[in-house]
Amino acid sequence: MKDKETVWQEMLSILEVEINALSFDVWVKKLRPLKVEDNILVLTAPTPEHKTEVMQRYLPLIRGAMRKVSQSPVEVIILAEDEIGEVEQNSDVKPSANESVEAKEQPVLNPKYNFENFVVGGCNRFAYAAARAVADNPGTVYNPLFIYGGVGLGKTHIMQAIGNAVRMSMSNLKVLYVSSETFLNEFVESIQKDKGVKNQAFREKYRGVDLLMLDDVQFMSGKEKMQEEIFNTFEALQNAGKQMVFASDRPPQDIRDLDARVRSRFSSSLVVDIQPPDLETRIAILQKKSQDAKVNIAMAQLEYIAERVSSNIREMEGVLTKVIFLSRLHERKVDFEICREALNDYRVQECDEITADEIIECTCRYFNIQKADIVGKRKNKEIVEPRQISMYLINELMNIPLTAIGAFFGREYTTVMHARDKVSALVVSDTKVRTAVNDIKALVLRK
Repeated sequence: MKDKETVWQEMLSILEVEINALSFDVWVKKLRPLKVEDNILVLTAPTPEHKTEVMQRYLPLIRGAMRKVSQSPVEVIILAEDEIGEVEQNSDVKPSANESVEAKEQPVLNPKYNFENFVVGGCNRFAYAAARAVADNPGTVYNPLFIYGGVGLGKTHIMQAIGNAVRMSMSNLKVLYVSSETFLNEFVESIQKDKGVKNQAFREKYRGVDLLMLDDVQFMSGKEKMQEEIFNTFEALQNAGKQMVFASDRPPQDIRDLDARVRSRFSSSLVVDIQPPDLETRIAILQKKSQDAKVNIAMAQLEYIAERVSSNIREMEGVLTKVIFLSRLHERKVDFEICREALNDYRVQECDEITADEIIECTCRYFNIQKADIVGKRKNKEIVEPRQISMYLINELMNIPLTAIGAFFGREYTTVMHARDKVSALVVSDTKVRTAVNDIKALVLRK
């Protein structure tokens, strides 16, 4: 096995591509390798809060990078610096079998994700009200609850707020929050261990809870066995009157390659969405976060940040974290110079630096299609809609005539004009299209 520094540097080169620059600098780059042994990597975080944030947001990516480097199954352990002494006293850092199972069976809810620090605005008011109702009366109202919205808009926060509230007020109830990726990994592991027979312990884990929260359910797209297991789990919990909460980056009808039975169950839920926050809500979020950090930031600086990070709350909070860090580093109050320095790492492109190829590439990545399709002659809906959205975004982000845009696609300018006008109308009336346009624009501006 390579030494810890070599392993970590190779992992960083992988993670730097997979995580946006600001988050990489603020959260991942500050981790340090403590020990690597028997395919176990121990990393240290500066504070317990830093450790919690990394485990919540980046642990799957870190494990994936470790697998690529080691080419074998791995375990990644993250410790806060004040926990290092305990590990150094014990040369064997590998968790015991019981500890490993315990960690898998009871993922820790992030205590920072609660209703008290969730800023409510017009973009999330309905989702917030539904989540509060579920937390107050699990299993009786809005069961199941299905929350959807774009990346970084607060779905995970509001889900875990439900779990934390239930644990606080009804400690006798068994609560389980898990990502769909973790569900799949444990499902596959249970089959492998039992030579193709589904593990009873796996079933009991997921069907024996009072509140099951399953995040990122779009991940199950095309995974037939996983969908069958989730359907059976759904049926068992519903028949037992237990509460379920699901979250996705899109509504149930837009999740591709989804079994009709599973889609029907999701669609029978109370389906609520979270939209990108308006400027006032973004300022309120920044104000709340700065107050929680006990840092006094003037409204002018908060507005400056909010105006420049509009589509992703998580990235906006990352910018604020960098602002606070720079303020403490330079030992001065937050001013516009510090804000500009923090935003430099955000890497938002100027519009004159964007190319049509970049917009088309990001659109293809979002819809999982090929560039040859989007610029080709196919006219089925799965291709036409991405093509029209890319035309719309090229028109919005680049200062070039419609005839030039048409040339990229081998079409007349009237086709581009039609696409522009159609998508403009859909952005107002169609949640799915609005989410796609905002997410693709975010990809383009952060390339």
